[in-house]
Amino acid sequence: MFKRTALAALLAGISLHASAATELTVYTALEVEQLKPYQQAFERQHPDIRIKWVRDSTGIITAKLLAEKDRPQADVVWGLAGSSLAILDQQGMLQAYAPAELDKIGEKYRDAANPPAWVGMDVWAATLCFNRIEAEKQGLPKPTRWEDLTDPVYQGKIVMPNPASSGTGYLDVSAWLQTFGEPQGWAYMDKLHQNIGQYTHSGSKPCKLAAAGEFPIGISFEYPAVQLQRKGAPLDIVLPKEGLGWEIEATAIVKGTEQLAAAQKLADFAASRQAMELYKANFAVLAQPGIAEPFQELPADYEQRLINNDFAWASQNRDRILAEWRRRYDGKSEPVAQ
Repeated sequence: MFKRTALAALLAGISLHASAATELTVYTALEVEQLKPYQQAFERQHPDIRIKWVRDSTGIITAKLLAEKDRPQADVVWGLAGSSLAILDQQGMLQAYAPAELDKIGEKYRDAANPPAWVGMDVWAATLCFNRIEAEKQGLPKPTRWEDLTDPVYQGKIVMPNPASSGTGYLDVSAWLQTFGEPQGWAYMDKLHQNIGQYTHSGSKPCKLAAAGEFPIGISFEYPAVQLQRKGAPLDIVLPKEGLGWEIEATAIVKGTEQLAAAQKLADFAASRQAMELYKANFAVLAQPGIAEPFQELPADYEQRLINNDFAWASQNRDRILAEWRRRYDGKSEPVAQ
């Protein structure tokens, strides 16, 4: 009888401990395969906190957060474009917080305010995924510049992300407008549009489609390109010579969260050396300098190829740019999944 009572008490204690765990609703645009290792590392450090993920592409997560402005559902955003978080900050939706290792974060990889509204994790940048086998079959030359993609030889052969739903797509568009100037940037996209087979709602999907041979060229970013190449896909990774648009993946606390203490612990972790050691498996440029290791698939001067990105301009002009982009090009977007 005593053993049964003791066992029941033990099980009750375990149940009570489990039910007492704080649950954080975390919105993210991280790649699906990154979620589990990041979550496991955080929960090992904080076994009293559980993460409940809400994941989608950058544009969709940004729109969801904005739609919920008056009744926030998220506690934390872990892994969303810095330009998107800047928009949320302009709307007064973020709780400023200085994580424990803020002094180790590079200045251009965090919000400039003190304390900051958001803090960077890692950088992702524009990349061309070029299927050399399909290209050879179709007699297509290997592009080396953004301008090359307007050659009529590529008509219908290129796939890229829709900037309204994909952070990668938006970094491409905003980078072209910054690099070429607005009139020339739109003129460039007019010519590029003639060669686009489809605009996807995911930044990694164009690279996956290129790897599968469905399109010879995918405008994407370096993470899927490197991962697919390592798995044996016949991809060449092309970094156009005019420079690379880029974004900083970042973390922020949603203002009004009822789990502020737990949210601050997640923000501390996301900016920590321990988290950077996880991020470096996926990205060659990190918000904490001196931790990332070179990827053999990328050139040694990869970080120097990033354009001088004006995040404030990109976030302040986002609605205007996307409205114009939709007006001109949305007819080739893939259907939205229901």
